[in-house]
Amino acid sequence: MTPALSIVIVSYNARADLVRCLRSLTSRPPAAAHEVIVVDHASPDGSADAVRTEFPGVRLLPMAGNPGFAAGCNTGIRAAAGEFVLLLNSDTIVPAGALDRLLERVRREPDVAVAGPRLVDAEGLPELSFGAMIAPLAEARRKLLTRLLERRVGPAVRYVQRLASRERYPDWVSGACLLVRRQDAEAVGLLDERFFLYTEDVDFCASIRARGRRVLFAPAAEIVHLRGRSRATAVASSEAAYRRSQLAFYEKHHPAWAPALRFYLRIRGRLPR
Repeated sequence: MTPALSIVIVSYNARADLVRCLRSLTSRPPAAAHEVIVVDHASPDGSADAVRTEFPGVRLLPMAGNPGFAAGCNTGIRAAAGEFVLLLNSDTIVPAGALDRLLERVRREPDVAVAGPRLVDAEGLPELSFGAMIAPLAEARRKLLTRLLERRVGPAVRYVQRLASRERYPDWVSGACLLVRRQDAEAVGLLDERFFLYTEDVDFCASIRARGRRVLFAPAAEIVHLRGRSRATAVASSEAAYRRSQLAFYEKHHPAWAPALRFYLRIRGRLPR
């Protein structure tokens, strides 16, 4: 049977998170016909062996190296057979019924190409998993709100809770859990692989919106996202990857601002090599 849904998980050196994620998917699987594909970027922690041993029904695509998150997603999408593809981070836990609700919601609206669920942390607090197109002012506002949210500042927490409780059509939804019609993904040439890590989801949604298609935030579906766990183990490399992607994003979408961003990063000592 051809699956309706292909779940693609790109993983690097995150064995414990990957196993937890796969257990949530296999113990409470979606009702829709589906397949699970893990793209492992030559993880040195035995992630691939764990998949082979504990999850024989999962399709494993072991890579020879780490070409980046966008490239890994593209590898998974090309291998997928489903009409819909779900890009899912390994540091997520999928509750029963969540993916079926997300899939059902998108099926009701043919002009929606991409959808994302409400993402919550281990304490049940929502994150800003959707938003306006990245630009200097919008990015500054988002970073400030994110810092306040992380510090559990009451007004910021309540504001984000309100935002994340209402369905909306934002410019982008988070790649931590992003559902896309495979036909739309292929129409835009998949994800832009110049983004090794970070901002690839915003760019991908921008490409899809440029074709007149819509992006949906659907809070009726909720996924647990234990964000920041892999970043915490490699702070310096994660920061450098973020800055490279940020520069690439501005050079692609806001070229007039790119020199100013490069200058700012240089004087702050954050310009990546």
